[in-house]
Amino acid sequence: QLQFVESGGGLVQPGGSLRLSCAASGFTLDDSTIGWFRQAPGKDREGISCITSRGGVIKYLDSVKGRFTTSRDNAKNTVYLQMNRLKPEDTAVYYCATRRDGFCSEYAPGYSTWGQGTQVTVSS
Repeated sequence: QLQFVESGGGLVQPGGSLRLSCAASGFTLDDSTIGWFRQAPGKDREGISCITSRGGVIKYLDSVKGRFTTSRDNAKNTVYLQMNRLKPEDTAVYYCATRRDGFCSEYAPGYSTWGQGTQVTVSS
């Protein structure tokens, strides 16, 4: 069965860190670009990062650049989003997604397989 399972969300204080993971089973990630998205209450879904299949191209939303790091371990069929110096404005449901056309895009159309989402709450 094809599964793309997210984990690592939770409640953290401002300035803290979390690491999100997306693990694939039933298919491989080594030929896919991975996108990370988030959706806060009352706001549209926004792309925050993408990483191509070999990590050759990595992009970040300006508001997270320098704080968030996307990486992947294709041998483990897993991708990661390390989030440091978290701010209350980072509170959202976070999603991972894949696409196989080779593009690294911050736009949701074109991503075909999605994780279930995980809640990240940054609050004191």
